[in-house]
Amino acid sequence: MRLKDKVCIVTGSSMGIGEAIAERFAEEGAKVIVNSRSQVRADATAARLREKGYEVTAIAADISNKASVQNLVDKTVEKYGKLDVIVNNAGVNRIGPSLELSEEDWRTVIDTNLTGLFFSCQVAGKYMEQFGGGSIINITSIFGEKCAPMRAAYSSTKFGINGLTKVLAVELAEKNIRVNAVAPAFIKTPLDVTDQETGGYSDDDIKGRTPLGRFGTVKEVADVTLFLASEEASYVTGSTYNVDGGWLAYGGW
Repeated sequence: MRLKDKVCIVTGSSMGIGEAIAERFAEEGAKVIVNSRSQVRADATAARLREKGYEVTAIAADISNKASVQNLVDKTVEKYGKLDVIVNNAGVNRIGPSLELSEEDWRTVIDTNLTGLFFSCQVAGKYMEQFGGGSIINITSIFGEKCAPMRAAYSSTKFGINGLTKVLAVELAEKNIRVNAVAPAFIKTPLDVTDQETGGYSDDDIKGRTPLGRFGTVKEVADVTLFLASEEASYVTGSTYNVDGGWLAYGGW
């Protein structure tokens, strides 16, 4: 029970990596806020987790909107009286040739992945300061360190998240707020299935390029995130943990 009685928000947690993180936290005793832009999707995930005996609340919020983020965090504190951990997982992707990328697609990715994440850090951080500290965990990507074609907006946000994580870690350390990031490589999720339709890659391409020879799982990402949320990582801040099967280490053909 490494997160017993901790209050944790996981944004974008109605499916995929976010859902796995929410469930892993709940298994370890946390009171978890499940979030989605859709209240219906958030309710469905929360109901599934409550059936397992976990304490879970569903709150809809559009992370790209600061007022919506403020409402998400306010409701969490109103219900539980504090906030210990926030995992900024909500994100979108738009894949296509950079010279053809529409302004709408660019702004959608930037506003959600980077600007919205900053809003979450800002709002949650102010509450954590009042409560004597906390842990902020940003879900970034291997594309925040290396790049791939047709991901101009997505990679820009992930590079930005890596830099923002370090700035906030240094700035908030005196407030006992730890800020870290988790960088997954290719994880088999509904988002990956959608990305394959426009990204021009197959399962075999990923397995052949990854030293461990397979996709990662959502549980493997959740386990690393759990470590950073727990007291086991009490002296860890400003770090990015790659969950990539050796992808970034490999420099061959």
